[in-house]
Amino acid sequence: MFDKGSLREIYRYMEWADAQVWKSIPTDGIADPVLKERIVHIHVVQRAFLYAWTGGPVEEAFKSVADFATLADVRGWAMPYYAEARGFFEALDEQRLDEPLTLPWAAMITESLGQTPAPTTLGDTCFQIPNHTTHHRGQVCARMREIGIEPPLVDYIAWVWLGKANAEWQAGG
Repeated sequence: MFDKGSLREIYRYMEWADAQVWKSIPTDGIADPVLKERIVHIHVVQRAFLYAWTGGPVEEAFKSVADFATLADVRGWAMPYYAEARGFFEALDEQRLDEPLTLPWAAMITESLGQTPAPTTLGDTCFQIPNHTTHHRGQVCARMREIGIEPPLVDYIAWVWLGKANAEWQAGG
C-alpha cells in the first residue's frame, strides 16, 4: 500500500511544516507549559518510531518536558531527527514496508485498546508519523494563537503551492 517515494515526499512536507512552526515560536522567551508539552510529544513519538524501525535505543526517545529547560533545548534535540529519517528512507528496501512490525510498546497499546492490536506493517507505522505529527501540530498552532503568537500556514496544499519548498531551519523568534 505504501511506497518509498510517497513516504519520502510526505516526510519532506512534515519537515517543512515543522520548521515553519519552529520559526514562529520564540524559543528563548516563552514558558508556556501546554505548548512545550505538545511539542515535546510530537518529537518523542517521531524519534521513538524511528528507533523502532532502525533498532535504535527506543527507551532514549521517551523524554519528558522536564528533560528540557527551554523550547530551544527541545528544538536542538528534535532537529537531527529529520536528517536521520531521510537517511532511513534512502537506505530502506521498499519491500520491507509490507513486513509486520511489532512495536516495543505493544503491551501498552494492548492495555489502552483493551485488545491485542491487529498486525501492523512497517509501512503503516511510517505513514502514522506524518499523520500523528499533523494532528498535534494543529494543536500546537491553536495553542500558539491562544497565547498571542500568529501560527504559520502549514497546510499540505500550501506546501504544494509553494513549490514543495525545502524546510528552512532558522532560530525561533
